Amino acid sequence: MVHAKFVTGWNVIINKCRGVIIILFCLCAVSAFSQKKFVTTHKHQFRLNGQPYYFTGTNYWYGPLLGMDKNNKAALQRLNNELDFLQKNGVTNLRVMAAVEGYGLVNGVSRVHPPVQTTPGVFNDSLLKGLDYLLAEMGKRNMKAVLFLSNNWEWTGGFLQYVNWFGLVPDSIVQRKLNWDEQRDITSRFYKCDLCKKAYLKQVEYIVKRTNTVTGKSYINDPAIMAWQLANEPRPMRPSADTDYARWISDVAGVIKKLDKKHLVSIGHEGYMATDGDMALYEKIHTYKNVDYLTIHIWAKNWGWFQPEQMQESIDTVKRRAAQYIAVHEAVAKKIGKPLVIEEFGLPRDHHQYSPATTTSLRDEFYKIIFDAYYRSKLSMGNVAGVNFWAFGGMGRPLNAQVFWKAGDDYTGDPPMEEQGLNTVFDSDTSTWELIRRYK
Repeated sequence: MVHAKFVTGWNVIINKCRGVIIILFCLCAVSAFSQKKFVTTHKHQFRLNGQPYYFTGTNYWYGPLLGMDKNNKAALQRLNNELDFLQKNGVTNLRVMAAVEGYGLVNGVSRVHPPVQTTPGVFNDSLLKGLDYLLAEMGKRNMKAVLFLSNNWEWTGGFLQYVNWFGLVPDSIVQRKLNWDEQRDITSRFYKCDLCKKAYLKQVEYIVKRTNTVTGKSYINDPAIMAWQLANEPRPMRPSADTDYARWISDVAGVIKKLDKKHLVSIGHEGYMATDGDMALYEKIHTYKNVDYLTIHIWAKNWGWFQPEQMQESIDTVKRRAAQYIAVHEAVAKKIGKPLVIEEFGLPRDHHQYSPATTTSLRDEFYKIIFDAYYRSKLSMGNVAGVNFWAFGGMGRPLNAQVFWKAGDDYTGDPPMEEQGLNTVFDSDTSTWELIRRYK
């Protein structure tokens, strides 16, 4: 016979345990629901809300610049109108600039501003306040952001600024226009410069560990962010830097994953054109466990696939080479079992003109080849999981008779060192938007 006090005591223990179990179950359910909002990977696919995630996206690097000043009602209205426009047209994934380094000229270009890292270890959050606003508005629209954390190129300071800060190249050289060999030599020094890489990592940590001033939500807990990207188009620049470059990618991806276990990490890579044709290096760096997916960019003009005066005559060659470029990298994605995003591609307007009034028939043909490759993959649940065209210019417009950007001009999709209107898709480019909507 069991004593009544023992039975009563045992029932109290059981009820307490039930309470603890219910609380734990609820916490697990909330956590699981929260996790569903984040983009993850499963084998060769992205996943979102328990389903495969395939997306149409764009590059919207200047978005944070529009959101910086809460008193600039016109800029905020433009930002909100442009997000509404993108959402309406089926564009739900935005690749965005999250960092600028330094001030003034670099490689003969006036970089965008303000900087996040003003001097080594000194930070200004003006740009990040704009990013806060952008992410808050994207969250309301169920859009996802890929945030690049530095740049191989000069228009945001990037790696050239780091090597300048730590004495590897003087102001007199880094500020003037460099030839291509000079730029390759100087930029490649970043990967052997421990002080440069430490300063870059301080910036990474400063951004990743941020709390959004609009929503009060920490970045690491914000499902509006899909992925952190090491940089925009990081290249070794010289084969002699390949080993240090690969090690840097592995190290930085590992650091980000330690800081943030909820978001994806990607490199921001262009494909084999960025590694002097070295597909083995491209494959190697994308097999790293902390690199979640592959990327490629396609720049037919920059890579010499056509000459400006021969756009019409060259379009079939451009389309064929673009299709081949996608297929080669898709094969690597299949081999290593990860998703692939075609995250930059652009072509000038017809006749290599810059005015928004100029037609875009050749660009539309080029876009169709890329969107078709994506859509075939989407229908077959394949590795090509998304496209981000370069670049959305929205309501912005370049000034007549002024080729390059100056402070105070509208931001368009073309960075300051490029002709304004060159590769930009404006909200008025009707034929291009008709094409994009087909792939919703």
